[in-house]
Amino acid sequence: MRHWTPEQLQRFAVADDLRVSPFYSDGKTYGTPTWIWSVVVANHLYVRAWHGQRSSWYQSAIQQRAGRIYLAGRNYPVSFTPVTDRTTAVDAAYRQKYGQSAYLLPMIQAGPQAATVEIFPR
Repeated sequence: MRHWTPEQLQRFAVADDLRVSPFYSDGKTYGTPTWIWSVVVANHLYVRAWHGQRSSWYQSAIQQRAGRIYLAGRNYPVSFTPVTDRTTAVDAAYRQKYGQSAYLLPMIQAGPQAATVEIFPR
């Protein structure tokens, strides 16, 4: 599995423009870009679905395991992996990056926590 470069992770850590586009069920057509929050924890890129595991982009990401993201001004082909651990560290990163937002508390609740995804470059 490939990994992000330190330079990419530095840009990603401060960027707030992530759009996720998992493949549709045909495995080759990108889905509609969906803006979501992203965080970097211990040199890994994570996102969460606002509507938890019911979210359509989350379901596509888990089923197809691939797609693309737009982040820090660029498109990247990526792979998606569900995450069941690191919840505390990812919560802390959300608090640090988005602490001033009224939307923070819902993002660190059980539903979105259960829909945490790590994103890897392809």
